[in-house]
Amino acid sequence: MLIKIEFESDTPIYIQLKRQIIQGIAKGELKEGDSLPSVRQMAEDIGINMHTVNKAYSMLKMDGFITVDRRKGALVNKISKAYSEEYMENLKEELSYFIAEASSKGVDEKEFLNVCKEIFNEYK
Repeated sequence: MLIKIEFESDTPIYIQLKRQIIQGIAKGELKEGDSLPSVRQMAEDIGINMHTVNKAYSMLKMDGFITVDRRKGALVNKISKAYSEEYMENLKEELSYFIAEASSKGVDEKEFLNVCKEIFNEYK
């Protein structure tokens, strides 16, 4: 899996890293039990601070995507296909922002849903 950081983006680097790892898991590029590079190695590979990688890994661990073991490093977890009410509330909150932004820029419901379907199909 290739990590591509957009240094000019308004999105913080640790969020970009977290999102790309989650996308890799969703697309099957990273599978249960796969090792991620060490914090130090990932930082060197993509040219960022170790603390930035550590923050992304900590968030991934907190969200259940990875396990961090001192001897084995960061490993991809088996991801449960069950989701919680809390997750759905967070999803609604995030989507609400994107829908509001799209609507204010003139994107209609049909266009928005088509984009959602197109992206969703990438993860099947």
